[in-house]
Amino acid sequence: MKFKTLFFLFIPFLMLQSGCGVYSFTGGSISAGMKTVSVIVFENTAQLVNPNLSQAFTEDLKSRIRSQTSLSFVRVDGDANFQGRITDYTIQPVAIQANQQQTAGLTRLTITVQVKYANKIEVDKSFDQTFTRFKDFNSQGAPFTTQETALVKDINQQLTEDIYNKAFANW
Repeated sequence: MKFKTLFFLFIPFLMLQSGCGVYSFTGGSISAGMKTVSVIVFENTAQLVNPNLSQAFTEDLKSRIRSQTSLSFVRVDGDANFQGRITDYTIQPVAIQANQQQTAGLTRLTITVQVKYANKIEVDKSFDQTFTRFKDFNSQGAPFTTQETALVKDINQQLTEDIYNKAFANW
């Protein structure tokens, strides 16, 4: 019986502690009153174009938001709106292997995304920012084309986490 009493006293306390936002147990803080989100397809304007990157990145960002919030997706003009473009997709050597041919031992795939986030509920939380992440891989092993999908998936995971945290966790 005491447990139920403590439980019902604790719930209002938690609600008072949440302040202006609604706390999410995934670590985010969604603005009170925010109900919808829209994610516009991120155009790929990088010089080196991966033909699947635009759609993959956009879907990965949607998946992150879907799994960590209860916001409803709308096509355009959500309470929270994400749009932007992929501005860089580069592959460059980072470690030279000392052998007769001086070949690259490690190579780095870097992806840069410019994100414009509009928060209609708390406008001061809106931002226009560039996010960059990379992944190093062994270029002496399997060809890049066989590693590319997994590398992009890993980088997209890092990028979408950074973007989510900036938008909803104030990091």
